[in-house]
Amino acid sequence: MEAGEQAIPVWLRERRTGVGRPAERSRAEVTAAAIALADREGLAAVSMRRVAAQLGTGAASLYRYVAARDDLLDLMADEVAAGYDLPAPGGPWLTGLLEVGRQGRVLMLRHRWLPELVLTRPALGPHGVDLLEHVLAVLAEHPADTTRKMEAFAVMNTLTAALALNELSITSGTRHRQGAYLAHAVAAGRHSHLAAALTGASLMPATPAERFEDTLARILTGLLGAA
Repeated sequence: MEAGEQAIPVWLRERRTGVGRPAERSRAEVTAAAIALADREGLAAVSMRRVAAQLGTGAASLYRYVAARDDLLDLMADEVAAGYDLPAPGGPWLTGLLEVGRQGRVLMLRHRWLPELVLTRPALGPHGVDLLEHVLAVLAEHPADTTRKMEAFAVMNTLTAALALNELSITSGTRHRQGAYLAHAVAAGRHSHLAAALTGASLMPATPAERFEDTLARILTGLLGAA
């Protein structure tokens, strides 16, 4: 890929025609194959060679559709964003944004590799732009300025990814080990604030979904106010 081409989003580049036999695949097929591979084996498994093998072709043929693995990752993240099924904006803005967050969490738990991409190389393609448009429509009557609304969109995506990644990484064994050491630390009697916090922990939302929604609601209200 030429240096100037790196600055152009993959969706704005012309497909390379190459030479010889016409291409038998589409960019959508390449993206779908990469998503299927990542869903099965994780993001590290996604390479031009592996995706080409899944399609039954050579890696060189993929360069007609994507110039590098980074392009493939951008296409994958944006394609998953097509999975949002959001109602028409209306009603309280916080309700509308929480629905975006709920669906985002579900998508990230379904595609376990997605939170890492959102956190490390956020990309805004066609479906991502549609999502941003929806969020701005939900906030159309909100008095916050555009900068704060865009900030809320970015923070919501980042927070959703971070909480989903944490949810995916915490196993029952991890919880048991953490709980055992916290109990030991509290029993030692040198962490009074921690003991008080753990005493009130039962008042927290019970399920991961409830904790996610409670946290997201408080963050968004802090960013945008209670209007």
